[in-house]
Amino acid sequence: MDIAFALYRGMTTLDFAGPHEMLAHHPEVTAHYLAAAAGPVRTDTGLEVTATAAFGELPRPDVIVVPGSGEYERVLDDEKELVDWLAAAYPSATWTTSVCTGSTLLAKAGILAGRPATTHWAARGLLEGLGARVSTERVVIDGDVITAAGVSAGLDMGLTLAARLWGERTARAVQLLVEYAPEPPYDSGSLEGVDPEVLAELGRLTARS
Repeated sequence: MDIAFALYRGMTTLDFAGPHEMLAHHPEVTAHYLAAAAGPVRTDTGLEVTATAAFGELPRPDVIVVPGSGEYERVLDDEKELVDWLAAAYPSATWTTSVCTGSTLLAKAGILAGRPATTHWAARGLLEGLGARVSTERVVIDGDVITAAGVSAGLDMGLTLAARLWGERTARAVQLLVEYAPEPPYDSGSLEGVDPEVLAELGRLTARS
C-alpha cells in the first residue's frame, strides 16, 4: 500500500508526523515523502524533513495525506505543483486526507466542491470561500475524503483512517502502540467556548513568532 505524504515549505510538523505515526508502522505500508523536488523541506518550526521523490514520480498512490500550514494563504499561491498533483492523483486514490489547513489545498485542487470538510478554526472562512461546506467537527469523512481540524486532530484522523484501512482492532492496536490516551491539562483546545483572554494571549504569541 503506497501512502503519499505531501511535503512543502512551511508545513506544520505535527500535521505530517501525527498521521505518519498512526499509519507508517503497518507492515503493508510503503511510505513516500513527496515534494516539488526531492531533498530537505523545512517545516514552519524549522525542522527539516527529507522528500524522497517529486510529486510526479508517484502519480497513483493508494492514500494521500496533506498537512496544513500556519502560512496557508501563501501556500495556496506557492504550491502549484502540489495542487496540480492532487487534482491528478485524487481520482485513483482509495483515500485522500488532510490535516488542518491542508483541506484548503484539497479544495483548491477541486476535490472538496460542495462537500463537508473541516480545517483549523482560523481558516474556516477561507475553506468556505474555496467551495467546501465547512464543518466544526474534529474529523469529517465524506466518501473517499477524510479531513481533520487543526494540528493535533491529525492524530485522530490517522487512527480513523487506520480503522478504515485495516479494521478497528488494528486501529486500537496502533493506539496502544503509541500510547495515545490524551489527558490535556487544560480545556482550551477548541475555539468554541474558549476564554477571550486565551485568544488575546494567542494573538500575542503569534505576533512574536
